[in-house]
Amino acid sequence: MTDPLGGTMRYLMIVATDPNAEPYNADEDNIGEWGEYVGSKGIWKDGSRLRPAEEAKTVRLREGSLGVTDGPFIEGKEMIAGFDILECSDLDEAVEVAGRHPMARFGQIEVRAFWPFQ
Repeated sequence: MTDPLGGTMRYLMIVATDPNAEPYNADEDNIGEWGEYVGSKGIWKDGSRLRPAEEAKTVRLREGSLGVTDGPFIEGKEMIAGFDILECSDLDEAVEVAGRHPMARFGQIEVRAFWPFQ
């Protein structure tokens, strides 16, 4: 997906754990290199790690009643660990950038284009 006006698009990169990925190895965690790469190209716009899922709250409004429960809304072994916002020329570039992130090896990464309101 590219911007119809020929500019850049914003992408959300969701960084998640994956129990089937290779074991985490701190010696191979090149997050500093990744940060330098996306910073030097002007691709990285924002991002952060997230607190553990056990500290999350799930909020639902049903029939006018607000329900709040502890923990994540998903039941699974994979948990969202962080996010980044990228500004890339197209989806291929966003995927290439995501593939350089250490969690592409130690977890999994989902890349989604922003869908602006127009």
